[in-house]
Amino acid sequence: MRTDQTLAGIVKSGLCSGCGACVPAVGPSVVAMRLNAKGFLRPHAERDLTDAEQARVRAVCPGLGLSHPVRFEEGTRYEPAWGPVRRVSAGHAVDPDVRHRGSSGGVLSALLIHLLASRQVDFVLHVQVAPGEPLRNEAMISRTRSEVLDGAGSRYSPASPVAALPVALALPGRFAFVGKPCDVAAVRKIISQEPSLAERIPILLSFMCAGTPSQHGTSAILKQMQLVSEDVVHFRYRGDGWPGLTQARTAAGRTEAMDYNTAWGNILNRHLQTRCKLCADGTGEFADVVCADAWYGRDGYPDFTERDGRSLVVARTVVGERLVAEAQRASVHLEPFDPGDLRAIQPYQHRRKSVLLARMLALRLLGGAVPSYQGLQLGQLAVRTSPVGLAKEFLGAARRFLGNRF
Repeated sequence: MRTDQTLAGIVKSGLCSGCGACVPAVGPSVVAMRLNAKGFLRPHAERDLTDAEQARVRAVCPGLGLSHPVRFEEGTRYEPAWGPVRRVSAGHAVDPDVRHRGSSGGVLSALLIHLLASRQVDFVLHVQVAPGEPLRNEAMISRTRSEVLDGAGSRYSPASPVAALPVALALPGRFAFVGKPCDVAAVRKIISQEPSLAERIPILLSFMCAGTPSQHGTSAILKQMQLVSEDVVHFRYRGDGWPGLTQARTAAGRTEAMDYNTAWGNILNRHLQTRCKLCADGTGEFADVVCADAWYGRDGYPDFTERDGRSLVVARTVVGERLVAEAQRASVHLEPFDPGDLRAIQPYQHRRKSVLLARMLALRLLGGAVPSYQGLQLGQLAVRTSPVGLAKEFLGAARRFLGNRF
């Protein structure tokens, strides 16, 4: 069954990731991102879109699908589970404050600070907590170290940074874009449609992502903390340590905290949007540089014991490799990391991509909508995966789809 590829059809089918790419594609006066009843950001059109506008939405929507070029830059190899790779490192920001405030080792924040300090960009477009709304996210412009650090730490709730591109492009100067893998893939698509934007947005940075939880996931955390959202004046999902605690503070001064494994593992990951369960790019394959947690292992699984943060850093392009090398001389400490060890520290990312074909086949046979992927080598991963594991994934996806739980 062919998916209705209009803006409304993409949303209804569950393929919308909430990135906001449709806003610059059509214009912020026509489409705006709003929180829906399920707690996800979705586009709202002020009027019916023309055929030309629908075509522009399809051209930049990462929810409909992703494709890599037939050839990558010379010196770039493609790892089926991890995407384009030029250099893999692990380390941390040299500045202890940057390292502590980041979600892992602070390298992503250090790279942004370096870009600003070296005047390679005039500002950064990234996601921070919304001013005056500690439970919500907002795309913000940062021009200083302090402003970058205000956005340090993961934000496990809906955000649509691509929707802010018109605001950023209306400002003079060049800027770095930071977003989830689907956000970055959307910006890469927008640049391919309008190549002149590559000069304005010279570098795209991302982080490995396990999915976007609904705003209801945050509400569930507060409920377990026995807090009322209206009373909360400060909320932080991670950071101030590694992996860092989920912390809330009320106007009356009451504070509550929850460990990462409980907040993410028991609550937030049960509120993921549908499109994230069909994602082939949790590792930011379309970014110049992607960062992640370089977890230490224990019994074949990441160890979430609190300790000094360590970032995994993957340079995917010549531009990204150059940035990492520059920052290493100035503000980050990095050591080579064997790509063969990636599976041990990011097992979820490896498994999700490896079984995705089985999951999508189940939905397709049952009439569900699935994205189109080209060049992401899902087949190569599937043939390396246990047939029993693929069969279980197929049956599990079918049951969840039929039970309206996918």
